[in-house]
Amino acid sequence: MDAVGSSETDTDTQVSNLVPKKHATSVIWRYFGFARTDTEQKEVLCKTCNARVATSRGNTTNLYQHLKQHGEKYKECMTLKAQSKETTAAAQPNKEQASRTSQSIITDVFASITPYAKSSQRHKEITDAITQCLSRDMMPIYTVSKAGFQKLIHTLDKRYQLPSRNYFSQIAIPELYTKCRDVVQQEMAGVKFFSTTTDLWSSRTTEPYISLTVHFVNEEFQLKSRCLQTSYFPDDHTGENLALGLKEALAAWNLCEDHQVAITTDNGTNIVKAAELNQWTRFQCFGHRLHLAIGNAMKNSAHAQCISRALGICRKLVGHFSHSWKKRVALREAQRELDLPEHAMVTDCSTRWGSTQKMIARVIEQQSALSKILSTERKVRHLLPSWQDLEVLESVNKALSPLQDFTDALSGESYVSISCVKPALHLLNTSVLAEEEEDTDLTKSLKSRILQYLNEKYEVAQDLLNMASFMDPRFRTQYLSADETQRIKDRVIAELLVSKTGLFNWLEFHVTYF
Repeated sequence: MDAVGSSETDTDTQVSNLVPKKHATSVIWRYFGFARTDTEQKEVLCKTCNARVATSRGNTTNLYQHLKQHGEKYKECMTLKAQSKETTAAAQPNKEQASRTSQSIITDVFASITPYAKSSQRHKEITDAITQCLSRDMMPIYTVSKAGFQKLIHTLDKRYQLPSRNYFSQIAIPELYTKCRDVVQQEMAGVKFFSTTTDLWSSRTTEPYISLTVHFVNEEFQLKSRCLQTSYFPDDHTGENLALGLKEALAAWNLCEDHQVAITTDNGTNIVKAAELNQWTRFQCFGHRLHLAIGNAMKNSAHAQCISRALGICRKLVGHFSHSWKKRVALREAQRELDLPEHAMVTDCSTRWGSTQKMIARVIEQQSALSKILSTERKVRHLLPSWQDLEVLESVNKALSPLQDFTDALSGESYVSISCVKPALHLLNTSVLAEEEEDTDLTKSLKSRILQYLNEKYEVAQDLLNMASFMDPRFRTQYLSADETQRIKDRVIAELLVSKTGLFNWLEFHVTYF
């Protein structure tokens, strides 16, 4: 008994030490293995009886024949083999589907590197977007030729091939202009009356241009403004040439001159003459008129030399700090030490009175910082304004600073501004430019000269200003005298009686809102 038990124990130990076949897939190999010392796996041993089974590499027939000797093991093996076949059959469709998926992915890879056809919708969408970008943001057309822009487009969509700059300049942008022009013309087809604004411009390369903007009220009673053109105008800027150019501009947009209520311009003698030659009602730009009034007051003042000297010092100061980054750094440090706003100096423009006032205000604001920096250097100490210069600057700033709000308020395009001119002149005369006890002689002189100039220039347009103010429900007769009110009422009724529809609409409007 001890000998038999010992023999069975040795057999079980040998079976447990068998190594499975490498890379085996058949279930039969669950019942056979190799000795650990058989590294090349040449002698197949049965895990049940540890008997050696002769078989060639990869052939499992002898293994099945031997396993029949162990009945239960053989039945177990055949059951596992049948289950394995069912699992393989069920997985086959998934393999085929995976194969097809793999094939479709390969197709997509090839498609992803194929450039879009120029007639494809995607190519047109991207090209239109680039054209809109160039036009709306006024970017140079050669932007599409720059390496950085091209890399950006390629990164966003590798299949898109960017057209040349000639395509955008000669085809894409002209087509976009045609579409926009058609939309504007369609929008203005139902407009009965309109007004216009025009001005002359010079590009950075000093090429002359003339612009024309139309203003009208649509069917929804919304005020609209459309810049119709900014055209190259190489001819001499005489009144005759400008008159002809403006007539041609209206005709190009199928706009009837008889339906133009008025044209707003600056006060250049050539554009004034052009309006007279065309027999158009012209209204002067309030912003330009105010600029001329301020310039006239400063030049013809008894303190003109003092003003000119003080402004000259301000411009030299601004230039000194604008052309040296070291000075700008020093200015910021001084501002921090003195707890002043960290503002840069302002450069003025001769055609914008507002920039001159802002330059003066900034010099006054930063006077302590400027003195701290310049007083330590002998070569630039002369740039510091004297106390007389500071008095002049403060007097000028006090007279001009309140006028900034009027320029901004009367320069909007989204609301009617002509009706605000009469109220604005009233406020200027009664409060804004009214003399105060603490005003210096220079401040009083500037205020009075500005008022005198504006009142004289707008005196000839009083009827138009009164009518516009009366028709505005915000003002009505608030700024009109009794005689002016009665005269305007009579004129309005007389004009409305010409059209029963116009009278009915006017009465309905006033009954509704008043």
